[in-house]
Amino acid sequence: MNETRILAEFVARLRYEDLPQAVVEQACGIVVDTVGCALSAWVEDPEKSRIALEIAQLYRSDQGASVIGVAGARSQPAFAALANGILANAADNDDTHKRALLHTGSVVVPPALALAETQGLTGRALILALVAGYEVAVRVGMAVMPTHYRFWHSTATNGTFGAAACAAKALGLDADGVQRALGLAGTQAAGLNTFFESGDMTKSIHPGKAAFNGILSAQLARMGATSPPGILEHPKGYLNAYSSEPKPQKLTEGLGSTWEILQNGVKYFPSILASHSPIQATLALVQKHAIDPAQIERITNETYNTVKSHFSNKDVSTVMAARVSVPYCIAIAAVDGKLTQAQFAPSRINDPLLRQVLANTEIIADAELNKLYPDKFPARVTITLKNGTSFRETVLFPKGDPQDPLSADEIAAKFRDNAGARLGAARADELLQAMYALPQAENVARMSALLHA
Repeated sequence: MNETRILAEFVARLRYEDLPQAVVEQACGIVVDTVGCALSAWVEDPEKSRIALEIAQLYRSDQGASVIGVAGARSQPAFAALANGILANAADNDDTHKRALLHTGSVVVPPALALAETQGLTGRALILALVAGYEVAVRVGMAVMPTHYRFWHSTATNGTFGAAACAAKALGLDADGVQRALGLAGTQAAGLNTFFESGDMTKSIHPGKAAFNGILSAQLARMGATSPPGILEHPKGYLNAYSSEPKPQKLTEGLGSTWEILQNGVKYFPSILASHSPIQATLALVQKHAIDPAQIERITNETYNTVKSHFSNKDVSTVMAARVSVPYCIAIAAVDGKLTQAQFAPSRINDPLLRQVLANTEIIADAELNKLYPDKFPARVTITLKNGTSFRETVLFPKGDPQDPLSADEIAAKFRDNAGARLGAARADELLQAMYALPQAENVARMSALLHA
């Protein structure tokens, strides 16, 4: 079966009228959350934000697309998408599709915004492109996971297909054009998981580059560039190259009737999603039992295998390394009794009490809990005190998961927290209203104007 062709025809034929109201509302919420995360980068990671802006400004264009948070910073669409993808992921607070383990918003919102702005698209056309990209990205992700994650960063690799589908839809390509764009995306898809220990900038550059590659692929396809027609299912194609246990049926399963965008999770904590269940369990124990962190002897987190193999680094020396370290997140939650952006300030990383608790925090892969993943993100946290007393708490679904979603009010509150410092409260509220009004917008000019500080 030519799954690549089926996906291409789905993208090309998808109409706004095909989208259930819940999908439209979710798409608007994803724009809100992703833009908020990008705006927060200017406060939470100014160095990464500086680099994002500078790389975009090497390719300035008066008729180009905006860099979020900066007035007058217009660049060629692919480079604006590169910058905005970096910004969206800078603080690791962007959305996640748990079965694809993919920060989808940071790879599909940047090309959707850039092309809507430069092509003069309606708000509905932006939403349509975003949904098309989302459905493709996560299906490719589910088709190669979980073995894909051994080496590859799903947001970078699988996200490239979603960005290409999004850009192809925004540019109005037919099925042949979308198919060529997907082929061009597949041959560019890259991004290694090497950053988990070092916490370097490649983690956030990955979604930006995926967004960039998506626009480049669609632009090349529009010009007539050819590519492998069956990039996904070919014996030497993407699924076989990037997964030891590919599941090609996931590419088209429920396509057009089961909307994977509704399985999107919006983060409640600004850290790796794998840390959220243990953070909640830790906070519940600390608050319920009034635990003095100085009296903690050890903490264990029994959980699924990927946490142990990917997110258990305790040699934390950078802010991003802290955000992707589950032991750090547990330890700081135990010490501070909360987990906000403040817990990732550089001054907190080297706190002596935190370091003591972190040294005694262990991740344990549990065979039974592993069976629950990825439908559930289980964590069984045990805190043992120096007097021998132990307390235990289990969390299966973190807040923000589709099983325990953030409400519209909570998403709006998160956006205001993220955007307020850069835009001010009044402008942030205006922008929030403009993003939720996208289904009625004749163009995105007003929303784009409000993106700037």
